[in-house]
Amino acid sequence: MGISTAVVYEEKIYLVDLGHGSHTQLVKAGLQGEGFGGTSFTNVRGIFFTHLHSDHTVEWPAVYATAGMNAIGRSGDPIMVFGPGDRGSLVRVFPPDRKAPELYNPADPTPGIVGMTGYLRNAFAQDFNDRARDSNFASPDTTFNVTDIGLDEVWTVDPDGIPPKLTKPIQVWQDGDVTITATLVDHRPTAPAFGYRFDTPDGSVVVSGDTGVSANLIDLARDCDYLVHEVIDPQFADDLAAALPPEIAGPVKEHLLVSHTTIESVGRDVAEPAGAKNLVLTHMVPTDNPISRWMEAKEGYGGRVIVGEDLMQLNL
Repeated sequence: MGISTAVVYEEKIYLVDLGHGSHTQLVKAGLQGEGFGGTSFTNVRGIFFTHLHSDHTVEWPAVYATAGMNAIGRSGDPIMVFGPGDRGSLVRVFPPDRKAPELYNPADPTPGIVGMTGYLRNAFAQDFNDRARDSNFASPDTTFNVTDIGLDEVWTVDPDGIPPKLTKPIQVWQDGDVTITATLVDHRPTAPAFGYRFDTPDGSVVVSGDTGVSANLIDLARDCDYLVHEVIDPQFADDLAAALPPEIAGPVKEHLLVSHTTIESVGRDVAEPAGAKNLVLTHMVPTDNPISRWMEAKEGYGGRVIVGEDLMQLNL
């Protein structure tokens, strides 16, 4: 299924990314509310998007549109939703001598999570109006509080999307005993892209999002209990490039190898210098590698390597 991670502390659930099928997986993981009326988002406190590539956000429209039925039983504050804001600049064209392609939505070509959600509100207007008028359903705006993570004092995103080195983490949210911080990771040219850290009285979890080896992420993950990190087999990039037309092969291979972290690097160059106690491999590309190949991430790393699987649960 698509990429998504749940961090659970007591009855509170924090979701990082909503890839394809993640709403269904939330229920399969047993994280829905209890008893009659306990629904999938009864106990969800927050949703955190690492970046706005479709494989990390494609379930957000479904979650947003069906909130009226799937958040029954909630009480108190709305679900907090955090993610990248409008980057304010278009990604550079690669290779640089290629003609720029036609823009999608030229009046607003780089919306952040708030802008994206506004378009969803309009797209589902018929459904929302039907249910509000016929069944007195509340607006999804009362279920979710959607916020762009501000970077005004940190970075003005440029077309290359290479983030600066940060001197401290970005404070995102303090939810009682749970502290959520973020940093800028290197998923160039896609930006901003975030990694998130969850500190609880029971321990700490860091989720990388999509990134190459990132000094910022290493700083964020210092001495964490679990580092949940993406990984790619570089052989896949070679094999894919060989199967693609030449005009696509070069750019795709460049992105895969520069903007993601290889098996050989993730343990040695990220988890080890961070001092992470456990390295959990996630968002693994390709999906059909043998476990023995993924376990080569152990080389150069003194902690434990865990090859992630759908619905795997790890305890602190």
